[in-house]
This record gives sequence, structure tokens and C-alpha cells, in this order.
Amino acid sequence: MASEDGSIATGHWHPPGSSRSLPATLVASGRRLSVMLGDQPEPAVAGDLAQIEVSDRVGRIPRRISFADGSMFETPDNDAVDAYLKGHRANRMGVIHGLEKFHPRLIGFALAVFLLAGLIYRYAVPALVEVAIWVTPPVATEMMASGTLSSMDQAVFSPSKLPEDKQRELKTKFQELAANAERGPFGYTLNFRSGGFIGPNAFALPDGTLVITDELIEMADGDTEMLLGVLAHEIGHVDHDHSLRQLYRAAGTAALIMLIAGDIGSAGEDILTNGAALVSLSYSRDAESEADRASVELMSKAGYDPTAVGRFFAVLEKKLGDKSETSMFSTHPGTPERRKAIDDYATLLKERQQVK
Repeated sequence: MASEDGSIATGHWHPPGSSRSLPATLVASGRRLSVMLGDQPEPAVAGDLAQIEVSDRVGRIPRRISFADGSMFETPDNDAVDAYLKGHRANRMGVIHGLEKFHPRLIGFALAVFLLAGLIYRYAVPALVEVAIWVTPPVATEMMASGTLSSMDQAVFSPSKLPEDKQRELKTKFQELAANAERGPFGYTLNFRSGGFIGPNAFALPDGTLVITDELIEMADGDTEMLLGVLAHEIGHVDHDHSLRQLYRAAGTAALIMLIAGDIGSAGEDILTNGAALVSLSYSRDAESEADRASVELMSKAGYDPTAVGRFFAVLEKKLGDKSETSMFSTHPGTPERRKAIDDYATLLKERQQVK
């Protein structure tokens, strides 16, 4: 029990420049504090409270009283230290402990942190993502694509069973389509794979690598134009850096979570370390709409039905519904509203061309 004058608390004293720890008692005489060792009549160290540093109270962590000579007294009796300080430091209990005891203030602090995190996510992360995309060299996107496709080949895909002549036919038509795109006929590479458990699917990687599965080609039932509409949609994702943007945004979000919580969790680690995570990231609704419009424009330039991709989504929805979690439908939902938007944009594009 602390008193105004006399023993305050028991603990251990650490001499200056030494790792030794000696049992000791903290004694007070007004504003003067002394450390007494055993039966020794003279204090090991003493000083005025103004020249002594007392650590803030944090939960049950032992309190440290540091003296001017570099020595330090440590005690687990936080209540005794607080009782002494209360009469000599105008209720100074420590900022952190004050927050702990005054819950409304702690709640306000937490809200401020989350508000700041929200502002960073809303404004800073998108800006940093755009900068990251701008400074990313082609060799980096090539490495991302190569690593992603390699990991997918090991974990998911198997070699395509599509006949060679059918592959050549689709590649030829794809190059003719790509000739009207931003990167030209050789700026994109079409790859065929057997989809395994992901089934009918198609996706694009940041460097212009496109993958289409045998199951998706089979679902088209010989309608090559629909397949080209899908591939034009994926070219749109490449030209607008959608996959790179999603990857950087996911990494930025994981970093923000780590900053606040100190742990990004297994999902965040997958995004940052597993190349296959690039494929699993769903595009935003705006990105999908942008890729749809890109498909309409590219198919129109190449002389094909500009609404082919919408037609394909209708087939996909009819055959798979919305029950497949791994198919293309899970990452490219073909809602009626979306198909209507594709048709409306194709009509608008045609009207613009007629005016010209």
C-alpha cells in the first residue's frame, strides 16, 4: 500500500550499464524518490520527480522508473505507482492507460483509424495503383504471366485435346481480329488448354497472353464468331490493364490490412505470393462493362457481329445458370441487364458510324 512518504512499491533495480537485477524498494519523501537495497542505510539512487521518467501504464506491463544516472527501477505494482503520481502529477495516469480506461475515447480513436484507412483505400490506393501500372516494365508483366500460366498448368490445366486444325483455324481468325486491336496481330498470344475442374473459361494475363479452354470452345457448338466475341472481351481486359490493376489493388488492400491489423492472413498472402491468384481475382463491374464495350468496338472493326459476346453470355447462362463457382460465369456474370447494355452500345456505335 503506497503512502505519501515511505515505501511505495517493491520491485527490482537495474544499475546503470549493467544487466544485473537487484531486489529493491521504491521509497518516497514528498517529490523525492529513492531506491533502497535490502538493509543498506543509503539509497542506491535518488532524485526529484521532475528529473525522473516514469513509463506510461499499459495494461499489466511492469512500470519502469528511470533515474538521471541511467539506472532503472521496475515494479509490477501499477496501482501503487499511480496512487503516488496522482498526488504529485495532477492525475497523470499515462496516455495509453487513459485511453484504455476511457472507452468512448478509445472508440473514437478506433473510428478515426478506420476512417483514415477508408480514405486511404478510396483515394490513395487507386492513385498508387495507377502509378504502379505506369512504371511496370513489360518484362515484369511477362514474368507475371509466365509464372501464373505455369502454376495453372501444374495445378489445374492439362494439354488441350482440341484438334490441331481447329487450333490453327482459331489462331488465324484471332490474329485477324487482333490486327484491329491496340497491340496489333502479334501483341497477343492465344493458348488452348483443357480446363479441368474450372470447365468452360477464358482469361487474359497482363502481357497479352490469352487462354481459352476446350470446354468453352465445345460450348460454343461451332459458332466461331461467339468465341471471337469472348476473345475480343479478353483483349479489352488486356488493353485496359484490368488484371494488373486488380492485382495491385488487392496487394494494396492487403498491405493496408497488414498496417492496421499486423496480419494480412492467408488470403492476402495468396494474393502476394501465388501467381494463380491473378486469375481468381474478379473484375469490378466497371471493368467488365469496359471490356464488353471493347469487344463491341473490336468486333465491329473486324466486320463481325458486335453483340457476339452478349450472345455468348446468354448461351453460358442457359447451359450453366449461376450455380457454377468455377466456370467463366462466376467471374463474367451474364445478367440480362448486361446483355442489354451490350446491345445498346452496339446500336449506338452503329449510329455513330452512320453519322460519319
